Amino acid sequence: MTADPQVQAARRGRPGYDQETVLRRAIDLFNQQGYDATSIGDIAQDLGLTKSAIYHHVPSKQHLLSAALDEALGELTAAIDEATGPLAAGSADERLRAVVERSVRILVDHLPAVTLLLRVRGNSDVELAALKRRRVLDEKLAALVSAAVDEGAVRSDIAPELISRLLFGLVNSVVEWYRPDGPVDVDTLARSITDMAFAGLSSG
Repeated sequence: MTADPQVQAARRGRPGYDQETVLRRAIDLFNQQGYDATSIGDIAQDLGLTKSAIYHHVPSKQHLLSAALDEALGELTAAIDEATGPLAAGSADERLRAVVERSVRILVDHLPAVTLLLRVRGNSDVELAALKRRRVLDEKLAALVSAAVDEGAVRSDIAPELISRLLFGLVNSVVEWYRPDGPVDVDTLARSITDMAFAGLSSG
C-alpha cells in the first residue's frame, strides 16, 4: 500500500529546519496568539519560510496541534497508567503521591505543550479527543484516590472526584507561574507541591 505523498514529505522534512523545530515554534505561537488565530502562514513567517515549505514538514495546522497535545498527554497517561495498572506496586497512597510528583516533573519538562493542552476548549475534533483523554485521566486518578481513602490514608470527607480535580488543578497551576530559570529546581518543586497537597489530604 502506497503512503500518502504529503505524509511522506512531512516525515522527510526539509533542509534548514526539522519537524521538531517547526512543532516547537508552532506551539509557542499557538500559546501566544491562540490556535484558531494562528495560521500556517504565521508559522512560516516566524521561521522565515514559505507556506509551501511548511507543508514539506507537516500536512496541516491540525497535525501540529495533534502532535502537541499528544506530547502533553502521552507521558501523563503513562504515569497514571503505571500507578493504576495491574502491575502497580506499593500502597494506593504511595502510588498517588508518586503520580502527583511525577506529573509536576512532566509538566515542567513539557511546559509549552501542557500549557496549550490546558487552553483547548473543544473547538475541533482534535481538541475534543484531547478533552476526552483528560477525562479518562481524571477518572483513573479518582479511582486511585478512592483506594487511598479505603486504606485510611486519605481523608474520606471529601469526594474522591473532587480530590482528583483539586490535585490536577494544583499541578496544572504551575504553568501560570513556573519559570525554568527561577530559584526553585524541578526536584524541589515536585516534592514541595506533593507535600503541600497531602498535608491537607492526609487522614491523620
